[in-house]
Amino acid sequence: MKVLGYDFFCRPARLVAKELLGKIFVRKLRGKTFMGRVVETEAYLGSKDPASHACKGLTKRNSVMFGKPGVSYIYLCYGFHYMMNVVTEKEGVAGAVLLRGVEPLKGLGNKATNGPGKIAGAFKLGKKDNRLLLAKKNGLYFAEDGYKSFKIVKTGRIGIKQGQDLPLRYYIEGSKYVSKLKSNY
Repeated sequence: MKVLGYDFFCRPARLVAKELLGKIFVRKLRGKTFMGRVVETEAYLGSKDPASHACKGLTKRNSVMFGKPGVSYIYLCYGFHYMMNVVTEKEGVAGAVLLRGVEPLKGLGNKATNGPGKIAGAFKLGKKDNRLLLAKKNGLYFAEDGYKSFKIVKTGRIGIKQGQDLPLRYYIEGSKYVSKLKSNY
């Protein structure tokens, strides 16, 4: 498998969100390997996006979004669960892609992975993993295995108040690991 690096992530968030589908998300932790195929993503466009943490400019919390692409942006949502994002765009331009759904491949057993909080729980991601360069040496990365036989569906985002009408959510048609549609706020 080819590990995805800087060149893959140093592109517009919309493009990365779409092209991350079908890739393998890998976590190596304390001798264990967790792997899942990305089946659902959402793009966040920085200052042009009312739902982005960076819509009102640079803060301590969102500064990672303005940094080097290919870095994790993990934050606590509503005080309950962590969310895994990957930074996109060139340095100085805020952008990120949220992982919404992952098909379990290895090490995840029967853990649910059809939602961003569920993914972080299954892959044992937390605050300590924020701002981590996504690379094999760091045990957290994305890889390409050539899987491309699927159809992509593009919709508005779900589970948020702002920017839900923007068509920035992408998923693999027919996957049972896509987030369950809940009514928006």
